[in-house]
Amino acid sequence: MTWNNPPSIVPTKAKAGKRITPEMIAGDSESSQQKALFAWAAGSVGKYPALAYMFAIPNGGLRDVRTATNLKAEGVKAGVLDIFLPYPKYGNMNGKTAHHGLFIEMKLIKYRYHKNGGCSDAQLDFINYAVSTGYYCKVCYSWEEARDTLIAYLEGRL
Repeated sequence: MTWNNPPSIVPTKAKAGKRITPEMIAGDSESSQQKALFAWAAGSVGKYPALAYMFAIPNGGLRDVRTATNLKAEGVKAGVLDIFLPYPKYGNMNGKTAHHGLFIEMKLIKYRYHKNGGCSDAQLDFINYAVSTGYYCKVCYSWEEARDTLIAYLEGRL
């Protein structure tokens, strides 16, 4: 191949294969559990349209000093939970309080029985503040638990 004679591009037909499921994505990391949740959400927007507006908040993770400094200057805050669904639930639903939106913090199952469920002091402070101002917050230890929380929230059972 030379620059004057590039190879021809032949379009290929998409392979008929398996659909990627959340179960295929979910692994032993918090990141893979969160990716599995978002894969489920993408496939469930038809039934639950509000899921199209759910987003991740990239507060955690290892970063180099320059990136961390820039993110802090841009307003990234320690303790803010991983996922937010900006979907308010108004009125009194089945005797439950209305909520402005839903925050989810993803943790690995191994942290379920640790002190504070694996949450940092900054996360506990954020949860207390968010709940006191009308948001629903939940710490979930698998994508399935987060999915079930989202469904219950959207169907007015929380």
